[in-house]
Amino acid sequence: MTRSSKKSFGAAFWDTSAIVPLCCFQSASSRARQSVRVYGQQIVWWGTPIEAGSALQRLKRQGHLSVEESVQFLSKLQFLRRNWHEVQPSEDLRFEAERLLRTYPLRAADALQLAAGLMWCSRHPDGRAFIVADDALADAAGLEGFTVTRL
Repeated sequence: MTRSSKKSFGAAFWDTSAIVPLCCFQSASSRARQSVRVYGQQIVWWGTPIEAGSALQRLKRQGHLSVEESVQFLSKLQFLRRNWHEVQPSEDLRFEAERLLRTYPLRAADALQLAAGLMWCSRHPDGRAFIVADDALADAAGLEGFTVTRL
């Protein structure tokens, strides 16, 4: 697809597992960049910056990122934050996350991510995109009715 024929499908919900490959080189980075070109608007959970910061620190501790790469990671994350829309916490979101934990084998943060996605689309995910690199979350998002893009 050329730049002039680029088609944007609007908004998509992005799990933090799909944001991190935009901030540093990972095997999913090229697929994540392609998804950015397809979906012009990123919707994220309000905790995404915290999860991304945690991923950054883990990658640094494990020796996968140099000091320079860590600075670039933070710069890219700040750029993304200026343009994305965050789903804020609410009682409905918490109740939805609790339901998702009873329904699927998810970690707490993943249930909160999926609940935020469901709040974004008013619990009507049909035709809405969910971008994710985590298999368990991808499976649950698909079963909830999202169109899932796995990185």
